Amino acid sequence: MSTGTELTNHQFRLAARPSGLPKPTDWEYRAQPVAGPADGEFLVEISHLSLDPAMRGWMNAGKSYIPPVEIGEVMRAGAIGRVIESRNPRFAVGDHVSGTFGVQEYAVSDGREVRKVDPDVAPLATYLGALGMPGMTAYFGLLDIGRPKAGQTVVVSGAAGAVGSVTGQIAKIHGCRVVGIAGGAEKCRLLTDELGFDAAIDYKAEDVKAALREHAPDGVDVYFDNVGGDILDTVLTRLARGARIVICGAISQYNNTEPVRGPANYMSLLVHRASMTGMVVFDYADRFRAASAEMAGWLADGRLKVREHVVEAGLEAFPDTLLSLFSGDNVGKLVLKIRD
Repeated sequence: MSTGTELTNHQFRLAARPSGLPKPTDWEYRAQPVAGPADGEFLVEISHLSLDPAMRGWMNAGKSYIPPVEIGEVMRAGAIGRVIESRNPRFAVGDHVSGTFGVQEYAVSDGREVRKVDPDVAPLATYLGALGMPGMTAYFGLLDIGRPKAGQTVVVSGAAGAVGSVTGQIAKIHGCRVVGIAGGAEKCRLLTDELGFDAAIDYKAEDVKAALREHAPDGVDVYFDNVGGDILDTVLTRLARGARIVICGAISQYNNTEPVRGPANYMSLLVHRASMTGMVVFDYADRFRAASAEMAGWLADGRLKVREHVVEAGLEAFPDTLLSLFSGDNVGKLVLKIRD
């Protein structure tokens, strides 16, 4: 097919660096003609966008594990789409692909850091969740850094989210006792009744410290932290000797207008000879294929279950849908589906 000006690409670009929660004025919604691919490139028609808490951090200036999105740039986002024109022999028209294509309707790629996905193996949204970056984050964060052993107690915060819900299930697959921390009775029921967690703590309605004494009486061997703040500080008081803490995220701090507050109880690491380690999923990119294959096997045999919150709306729904990550409205992986 010939593209040229036959197609219009709508996209969201970063217009200003947010203070607190992103506002409508922090975005520029732009329309421009779609250019055809050059030699070695292909054109993707995007159908699903991955919405992740990390996106809020990418909007901030300053040094981090990945360069910030610059003012005027298309907002960074993982996405799934279908190849509709190709001048790259490795990607054919009709292939479904996953990559960091950004918050837009069409993207041109040279194939670097893009992988083909098979909608006959799993729904496309699953390749942005359990078989995508959140799943890889859970897999490597828990197994490589947390190093759980059968019979140990693993505690996961943000446990009903895209990463946390998979982390707890992987820990169960490896024979651990798993306690999830989540907000609200509905999310806690999901953890225990559907996903197989041994216990769930509702931080909105319970005393977390008291609940940890009940559900982890011998201490926490592995803590997978997705929220930071008060929850992290509380878990630090309940560590077992030799505990491993995985710092994956800190969603409770992302929209602060004040500096991020660090843990006051960090000396517990010394007392319990524990370790606290940050993890970034991109460090494990050369192992994604093998991990994804193992997790696809767990999905196929029913040991791993997925929960996806798919919002079916046009691209213009992106700003409001993104905000739902920080209000706690979503359960599991949040995906914006912009077309069939």
